[in-house]
Amino acid sequence: MTEPVPASEKYGRGQVNLTDLADQYGSDKGSNKHRYTELYQMLFLPYRKRKIDFLEMGLQIGGPEHGNHADRETTDLPSIRIWLEYFTKAHIHGLDVSDFSWFKDDRFTFHRCDMDTRENIRNATQEMEEFDIIIDDASHASHHQQNGFLELFPKIKSGGLYVIEDLRWQPDVMEKPGITKTADFFQTYLKTGVFSHSDPEVAAAFNAHRHDISGCFVYQAQFDKRRKDQVLVVNKR
Repeated sequence: MTEPVPASEKYGRGQVNLTDLADQYGSDKGSNKHRYTELYQMLFLPYRKRKIDFLEMGLQIGGPEHGNHADRETTDLPSIRIWLEYFTKAHIHGLDVSDFSWFKDDRFTFHRCDMDTRENIRNATQEMEEFDIIIDDASHASHHQQNGFLELFPKIKSGGLYVIEDLRWQPDVMEKPGITKTADFFQTYLKTGVFSHSDPEVAAAFNAHRHDISGCFVYQAQFDKRRKDQVLVVNKR
């Protein structure tokens, strides 16, 4: 694979932003689809040259949520390339149900994990230190998103950010019937200050974290209020 020209060279020093990088590396986070990077540029810029710890879950489209086997062949990690170039001093962690251990970089660590249970996530991440930023771009199944938050939000440093992408799409092959959707779950919290869930144990587990939430924001698809909820950002107190 031919290595892309770094955005710092392609666009000129001082002009690099996350949308440029996403478009360069073929990520759906950029201007060609979701436009998440327009939001992230504003949120993440203060971290850019700091020595931070960053985790993304879900590293390449096409996993079991699309009907493919977890042992599928993996070929690239577009967003990991973005983070490594954008955060010049960060250590980047990636977590996925498929194997990306072939990708080598001194500032990257891969963790393989099936997020179907909290225990799986706990075992895969027990040796991880605290994080400044976590992004969940994994299967988008509601229980996976909620399992991930419950296990990993406690690992966010004070003032850090926890992001869940693609709230409006859940995979039919993985979504549990009757489960409260993550977007609805957090919208209820925003309106009432309390988490309410079809599973009382899940509600209780989330409510135990209420006092650690400094801010919670839900953005609609393409940042258009007429569209469905798409991305969640939670700030740790």
